Formats: sequence, C-alpha cells, structure tokens
Amino acid sequence: MPEHVCPWFLGYFIDNRLRRWLHNPDAIVEPYVGPGMTVLDIGCGMGIFTLAMARRVGPIGRVIAIDLQPQMVQVLQRRAAAAGVADRIRTHLATPTSLGLWDRDVATAGGAPLTGACDFALMFAMLHEVPDPARLLAEVSAVLQLGGRLLIAEPRLHVPAGKFADELGLAVRAGLAVVARPHIRWSHAAALQRDGSAAGTSPATPTTDSSRANR
Repeated sequence: MPEHVCPWFLGYFIDNRLRRWLHNPDAIVEPYVGPGMTVLDIGCGMGIFTLAMARRVGPIGRVIAIDLQPQMVQVLQRRAAAAGVADRIRTHLATPTSLGLWDRDVATAGGAPLTGACDFALMFAMLHEVPDPARLLAEVSAVLQLGGRLLIAEPRLHVPAGKFADELGLAVRAGLAVVARPHIRWSHAAALQRDGSAAGTSPATPTTDSSRANR
C-alpha cells in the first residue's frame, strides 16, 4: 500500500457525526444521483457517501464502492447490511496501480463490460493520494457514459489550489469537461462531464453550480 494512503483504522475518526455535519453526504450527492443510476464511489472508505448514494439509486440502481483496503470494505459491508441497502452495493478492491473496473465482478447486470455504463462517479478527498492520477482519471472517464458526471473534492488543508488545478487539467486531458464548481466546506471541488467536446476544455472557466452541497 502506498505510504500516503490514509490508514484504514482512521476511517472510524473520519466517519462521524461532526464529519457528516461538515460534509452532509445526502446534500453533496443529491444533485448528481437519482433512482436507477449506476454510480461509483472511488475511495469509498467505510461508506459515508456509499450509503447515501445507495438510498438515492433505489432498489433498481447500483453503487460500486471501490477501495484499496479490505478492512475499509468489510466495515462498509456491515454498515450496508445494517442499513438495509446491501443488495444495491457492489464492493470492489482496487490495486495500487488500477481500479480494475473491467473485472468481471463489477460488470453490468447482464455481464456486459462496465465501459460507458456509469452515470456518476465520486472522488472525495482521495485523488491526491493516488500515485498516478492521470491513469485513474482515464479509467473513470472510460466507464462514464456520455453526459455522465464526476465530482472531485479535495481537502484545502492538504491540496493547494495549484495542485487542484493540475488535477483538473489531467481530468480534461482524460476527456472530461469542468461544468461547475460546487461549494463544499473546506474543499476544492469541481463537477465534470464526459461528452464529445470535453477534450481540450479549459478547467479555468467553469460555470457556477447553483446547488447547495452543504445545507
């Protein structure tokens, strides 16, 4: 495991009432996730956003929750069962170099490849921990359908504005266009969209997102 990845046991300190007040998971995902969607929670941890998205996608939707650390995923599975949404969540262990989104265990319901099948992906406070963010963003772009959205949020305390701008530049080169800059407390944040004109779009001039991510 890369040394800069958050140790799994700190997940208990990250997912608590104060954190859910600071980063209300339901409010943050509400503008992007709806019934019947297939969505990704990348770096899901113990499921603070996974469970919120599982409630929103409903019984015919699906959340693919991905993490590098099996201990995180095990806690998420227990919480999902307790919340009654385990049947909507597919957990998946990534490797240090790849999300493995083409593996059979994360294929679509009919066994078809996941490529182009996802409506939304979330990367919350994790992109700065990835050793090859360009590869990660390319993988995510490939599994988003045209018009699919990606929400990236990075902690201001750990990620300078210049580094976040560099991350958005990598996303643009992966075929994603920055379409909004939602307000998320203590975070740099951007909503991106995969479409035919995304390549070459500047991340410096997005529109303003009118959604209130933290109510």
